Amino acid sequence: MTDPCPIATDALVIGAGPVGLFQVFQLGLQGIHAEVVDVLDQAGGQCIELYADKPIYDIPGLPLSTGRDLTRRLIEQVAPFKPGFHFNQQVGELERQADGKWRVATPQQSFLTRTVFIAAGVGAFVPRQLKVDGLAAFAGSQLFYRLPGPAQIKGRHMVVLGGEDAAVGNAIALADDPRQAASVTLVHRRDVLQASAQALEKLADLRASGRIRFIAGQITGIQTHNDRLTSVAVTTPEDQSLRVPLDALLVCQGISPRLGPIAQWGLAMERKQLSVDPASFATSAPGIYAVGDINSYPGKKKLIVCGFHEATLAAFAAAAYLDPQASGVLQYTTSSALLQRRLGVQ
Repeated sequence: MTDPCPIATDALVIGAGPVGLFQVFQLGLQGIHAEVVDVLDQAGGQCIELYADKPIYDIPGLPLSTGRDLTRRLIEQVAPFKPGFHFNQQVGELERQADGKWRVATPQQSFLTRTVFIAAGVGAFVPRQLKVDGLAAFAGSQLFYRLPGPAQIKGRHMVVLGGEDAAVGNAIALADDPRQAASVTLVHRRDVLQASAQALEKLADLRASGRIRFIAGQITGIQTHNDRLTSVAVTTPEDQSLRVPLDALLVCQGISPRLGPIAQWGLAMERKQLSVDPASFATSAPGIYAVGDINSYPGKKKLIVCGFHEATLAAFAAAAYLDPQASGVLQYTTSSALLQRRLGVQ
């Protein structure tokens, strides 16, 4: 349910990936405070979710960086401007008010903002769902796509599905604290897991001690009793069928981007991307800008460095939109006392 008390702000950035974070920085230089909403549980977008530890070679001034390191640096860069971050929230509603402001709402919170910056990349990253007949009915009670809170874990027999970093990490976290889950079973289609060497070594220790049970196979069905999920059916690579009792199922099969509600906001689009003016990155609606992979214009290149350029021009355009009487004189961080005060370095 949406919070009836909206957060008032001059700018709302939708998406906390690298371009969204740099948008916050450029807005801060213009003296514009920003709130940030992201569907994920942390900043970083694709950089964190898809290639957190893979090398990136085309960021200016950084011959080599990882997605995790780039995200850390960008968060450090925006810190002087104290943005408000709102994670695990997907924007569903966008409505213009009589006074020209925009009401933007997630299921948990609403905002009243003078400008909106859509930096949603290729769309909101949502978990890949497990398609098994009857399973969806238990979402939020016994079926989870992100690690639930302690109250939903303590004393329960947990099954974790997946074979990559998130699944391995969550299984380790559950098994590492004996005061929480009663038991942990990790299920993956084959006995080859894709995670860091450190995590795999820890997992091996926990398997050897009996604190994590591992099963190679795929979940193909469920068993229920009195409207409760009681077990899952696992088919092994040898076509054996196993019945695995559980209290809760945590599915970690990765994430996939979906355009989601953006397509219903009435903004001009071309091939599922928002059409923008490349001089300002304004969309077809006043006060709404789109930067990064979500936008389209002649000559568009889907590169992080191009998104940084777009965020810079969008911030200047928004400053002029918010204060048409401002001088618009270009200032430099090397010499401007105003910018240095905003950065907290003077």
